[in-house]
Amino acid sequence: MRNILCAVVLLLFLKSSGQNAKEEFGGKKWDAPYVLDTLKGWDVERFLIPISFAPSIKYKGVEDIRFTPGWAKKTTDEYWSYAFLWYLDGTPPFDANTIENNLKAYYTGLIKVNTDPAKIADKLFPVTSSIRSRATEKGDLKTFEGSVAMLDYMSQQPITLNFVIHIRSCEGKSKTFVFHEISPRPYSDDVWKRLHQLWVNFKCNKE
Repeated sequence: MRNILCAVVLLLFLKSSGQNAKEEFGGKKWDAPYVLDTLKGWDVERFLIPISFAPSIKYKGVEDIRFTPGWAKKTTDEYWSYAFLWYLDGTPPFDANTIENNLKAYYTGLIKVNTDPAKIADKLFPVTSSIRSRATEKGDLKTFEGSVAMLDYMSQQPITLNFVIHIRSCEGKSKTFVFHEISPRPYSDDVWKRLHQLWVNFKCNKE
């Protein structure tokens, strides 16, 4: 009986280990089924959704990020300027209120994992977001713009990030693409041209 129990435990362990191995996600090596440019000098990061630091965002998929070379350098015009794509299973609905709630949860969690709240309690304040519809761009189902006000965890000073958000579906795919362009710079700044070019060049399928 003991030997049988040991064998069952071993089988369960191997099954669990196999599942964990299958669930491992190598973001740098992941072969995306779409085309999102990887520009020279820009950093790339990918991770699975649901997002570990924002579990209230219930989608499933992949987040695919493009960081400008100066995104972490406060003295450059690219500081906090980056873009990320959500490649999501299914066709979840998106409106301004949904995006506001997602961004509040996302950046609240991001600040939490990048700071020690106990040490900067006097600097912390709630993340707020304001999103509205804008003219729908070519290829988009919907296009939005707005902002997020939060604590910049790198400088530990308040910052307002501006957003342009694109929602798209692709023929023959039960997937939703949500592309976020982000920068504290005004929309007239050249950095937005570089961010937006990623979306202009985006393709649903690899050739």
